[in-house]
Amino acid sequence: MRQDHDTVDRADADTVDVRAAAAGDIPAFERLFRRHSARIHGVVWRLAGGVEARAEDLVQETFLRAWRNLARFRGESLFSTWLHRLAVNTALMDLRASRSRPDTDAALPEDLGSHEEHPGHEMDLQRAVASLPPRARAVLVLHDIEGWQHGEIAAELGMATGTSKAQLHRARQLLRQRLEGHGHG
Repeated sequence: MRQDHDTVDRADADTVDVRAAAAGDIPAFERLFRRHSARIHGVVWRLAGGVEARAEDLVQETFLRAWRNLARFRGESLFSTWLHRLAVNTALMDLRASRSRPDTDAALPEDLGSHEEHPGHEMDLQRAVASLPPRARAVLVLHDIEGWQHGEIAAELGMATGTSKAQLHRARQLLRQRLEGHGHG
């Protein structure tokens, strides 16, 4: 598979900006933020169940952690890969913390309708995913969207591999029920 030229240019720009930002260059870090914030927002938004305010907080937390840990970034993977993993871990830590908070997931996602770039039944799918119980949603997003293996998901969420598989099965069943319950008119 041929690597896209833009991806190579972006990786080269990231390398330069990461080195500069690690040395304290704030404009370089701002370029990294502008280059990657939309993708980071997408993954944390899905993991946060489509709650925009939560997703925005998680994006900020991810970049704050990136800034603090930039000197530790060794370049063994692309910066975008490292940042993406940091974002997922930040969202998952928030998910684990929310289990100890009183019923924070009872509310429906605030503003799914504002994502107008996803019309019709695609929006129904996003609403259905957002309405899943938090752990089932996390397993579904990590496995089916992010491409993680059950062993990785289990380790990250502190569950057995079999539980990850069961949660994925449950999430898919619930998703199917929710989507069949809504017409695509």
